[in-house]
Amino acid sequence: MDDDGPGTAGAPLSTRRMDELCAAALEEHGCPSVSVAVAEHGEITFAQAYGWADVESRVAAAPGTPYALASVTKPFTATAVLLAADEQLLQLDAPVPLPAADLRDGHAAPTVRQLLQHRGGLAPHYDFHYGTTGRRRIDADRYTRTHRRPGSAFEYANLGYRLLGQVLESATGQSLGRFLEEHVCGPLGLTGFRLGSCYPSGQTETSSPPAGTQRAAVRYTADGRAYPERCDSSHPGASMGWATASEVALFAQAFGSLLQPATREAASEAHPVHSRLGYGLGWCVSRGGGPVVRSHGGSMGGTAVMAAAVPAQGLSVAVLTNSTRKAARDQIVEYVLRTLVPGFEPAQITPALAPSSRTTQLPHGSWTGTIRTPDADLPTVLRVLPDSRAELEVAGERAACRTAASDLVELQGVFPLQLPTADARLNSPLLALDLRGGNGPLTGTARSFKDGDSTGWLGNLLSHRCELTPA
Repeated sequence: MDDDGPGTAGAPLSTRRMDELCAAALEEHGCPSVSVAVAEHGEITFAQAYGWADVESRVAAAPGTPYALASVTKPFTATAVLLAADEQLLQLDAPVPLPAADLRDGHAAPTVRQLLQHRGGLAPHYDFHYGTTGRRRIDADRYTRTHRRPGSAFEYANLGYRLLGQVLESATGQSLGRFLEEHVCGPLGLTGFRLGSCYPSGQTETSSPPAGTQRAAVRYTADGRAYPERCDSSHPGASMGWATASEVALFAQAFGSLLQPATREAASEAHPVHSRLGYGLGWCVSRGGGPVVRSHGGSMGGTAVMAAAVPAQGLSVAVLTNSTRKAARDQIVEYVLRTLVPGFEPAQITPALAPSSRTTQLPHGSWTGTIRTPDADLPTVLRVLPDSRAELEVAGERAACRTAASDLVELQGVFPLQLPTADARLNSPLLALDLRGGNGPLTGTARSFKDGDSTGWLGNLLSHRCELTPA
């Protein structure tokens, strides 16, 4: 690597510039550490780590430090599913029965391919359980139901990758973690990858870390509090991977070598998410001109990470941090890709561009109906008020907020209202509404959640169908 100058697009990274940039980004955004790796044509050409993997114990981050991968776990799971399909252990277009099928939905079961594409009709969901076991857990089966017709639209769904892990385990007779280690990561030489609640213990198949690896990076809240070592979830295939930055960079470049050519090509056949990005079989794929970039980001309590590959250049990059806050990750990723990839734009790796926002056009008045939770259908009243405000009443509890509309929904708002269900009371104190419709019925989703981890730990996101008609 060069030791001076910021370089120009397509030039190698400057080690001195990276040292300065990463130190400044960690300081500016209060991020404990970052690990950065670049692979070119199958070889690691840059691997550096900065800051503290464990702030309290003053353990410095190193290139061999494993980090929690959050949603960068999804491409690993997708590769395992595609490999099993190549071996005719499962069929990509076979339907996957849902545990919480609701006859009122009237939808067919999603297929394996649709789940890989986040087009299975499932709603957003996550659940995290910290520390020791034995506490009450979310039963994710009760939320695994369709909110729209499978195949009709993209909606990011951890529950789809939960189902994919279960399908793979049934087809192979192995745990998802074991199959990933033996059939995906092993052949690629990625001996440090693990799937589990912590590294290396928890839901893993080995009793000790591989030689040469170090303690995993401790995860931290946005304001610098350490998360418990253990974090369990009902969707491990979506969220619970661990690896070093070098392993992630090599995987992003080499995963296709495990697959048959047609399957490898299908993985990058992406349905549009927006004008600059689509989602294929486990990967985001850029569109609309410029270099093709295949990527996946991940974030959850105490981690924000990104993997990206540019096949035409034989190049891949991984940036892993141990903070809930994404700002340091984004700043470093943008610098690295702008330096190495001529014509790169951040929209090529950003699935959630801010939608155009406008004032809702719903007439003032009331809508009544239900929010359908696993416990019960809760009586609901929505009152649209002047000055872009609305009042929501659920099971006798009321709250108000400002609302807006977008290209996708007619009314959206976040109400300081906790649903009166046992699951929502665990760690989901707010309720977001996203409703479609017009002067007639309103339909959409009510999501119980917690806004970040400024207090306690990141909460759960629980989606419920909402159906309202004019009063």
